[in-house]
Amino acid sequence: MANTIDVAFIKQFESEVHMAYQRMGSKLKNTIRNTQVSGNTVRFQKIGTGSASTKSRNGSVTPMELAHTTVETSMEDFYAAEYVDKLDELKTNIDERQAVATSAAAALGRKTDEIIYAAMDAGANSTQIHDTSSAIQKADLLSLFETFGSADVPEDGGRYLAMHPKGFADLFLIEEFASSDYVGEQNLPFSGGMTMKQFLGFSIFSTSAITAGKNIAYHSNAVGIGVNADVSTEVNYIPEKVSHLTTSMMSMGAVVINDNGVYEVLDNNT
Repeated sequence: MANTIDVAFIKQFESEVHMAYQRMGSKLKNTIRNTQVSGNTVRFQKIGTGSASTKSRNGSVTPMELAHTTVETSMEDFYAAEYVDKLDELKTNIDERQAVATSAAAALGRKTDEIIYAAMDAGANSTQIHDTSSAIQKADLLSLFETFGSADVPEDGGRYLAMHPKGFADLFLIEEFASSDYVGEQNLPFSGGMTMKQFLGFSIFSTSAITAGKNIAYHSNAVGIGVNADVSTEVNYIPEKVSHLTTSMMSMGAVVINDNGVYEVLDNNT
């Protein structure tokens, strides 16, 4: 029947969207806290800091009395839809289905990063690193390192600096970042391609989701994203178009949990 959707086509398309999304969808999502959500709101626990104390022999210990608060955000729904001509399902040389799947995954990935970046931008600490008068210099990265240290942000591999490509490119002019004399040949900027780089305990990477001139440094535990519905795909046959309407969708929301672990790092790029 003309309006019968091929089950194999649907399963294959959905699988391709999922694989593409996991492969190249989002750069920020896997660097922060993730939780599955039932309902329209996600809540993250924020636990305050405490101090250790002594006690006398046979005396009572002093509770730290940690402050427990919550932060929350609402879920938003997002869609990426496109038509796939029925005859293109059978093509192998020019696979429109796979191209549409990749485009849908990329669109949802970009939206995921937009959600996360918007949350970090809105909830970042009032202390800003550097300003908009010049490119980021070595002194600014050292200031960032000092700021995180003063705020007791853990040095556990969870520190990140997400940068606009222009700001990331400026780092190549810093000798200590780009010279093997300082970082070793394995961590040179161009070693292994333009991927995440390690410097001063930060994993530094670029993404177009970041606004030029307003990079963001954060700890993975300081930002959270709740996923109400992970990426799923629905395919419906539209007879008058002799095409399948492929709709990929997701529902999620992000929020800053602790602004002591999120800072804007400014530069002069626009």
